Amino acid sequence: MQTLTNARIKGDRAVPGPYADADADAVDAVLTASRSMVAVATRSLGAAAEETTIAQYRALVVLASRGPRRIVDLAEALDVAPSTAGRMCDRLVRMGLARRHRARGDRRAVLVSVTPAGRQVVDEATSRRRALIAEILERLPVPAQQAVAQALQVFSDAAGEVPDSEWPAAVPADHGPAPRRRAPGQRGGPGRPVPPARDHAKGRP
Repeated sequence: MQTLTNARIKGDRAVPGPYADADADAVDAVLTASRSMVAVATRSLGAAAEETTIAQYRALVVLASRGPRRIVDLAEALDVAPSTAGRMCDRLVRMGLARRHRARGDRRAVLVSVTPAGRQVVDEATSRRRALIAEILERLPVPAQQAVAQALQVFSDAAGEVPDSEWPAAVPADHGPAPRRRAPGQRGGPGRPVPPARDHAKGRP
């Protein structure tokens, strides 16, 4: 029989080593509830689920709730390798749901942020999810609803989730990256786009 080191055993169940302080009954209860929440999350994506996976949606939520991130920081928030986060961002950029841009304070740093279209996906899914959760909670008496709310508030705080009320404001649809400043006398002038170089031999750009 395998020996379970540094584990809390309840009947024939155990919480493995690093998580020995977690109550096994609480873990089971949250595990069961998480299955229903995953189902709610999947349903809340609606038509967007045809093009957006749960993992991609989670990346959008992180960007919407915490603001622009470096790939390495996004990877840490998603608990994936930076290469995985990078590929995920590539797909989101191609879909127009995220964009890469230089940090204003450090032009060497490349950030990823949610676009207005990406924020719309998050907001619409959140609205649908709110309705689905309300439908489930209606089946419980009010005291039970309040108990669930208190327990999940503590759980989400422990998980480091950012409440909706603390999310950054959505970026307007016509908002783009800050224009690059040019030195005086630089071709194109300050604030003007640099015209493409022309092939004088052929007379075309």
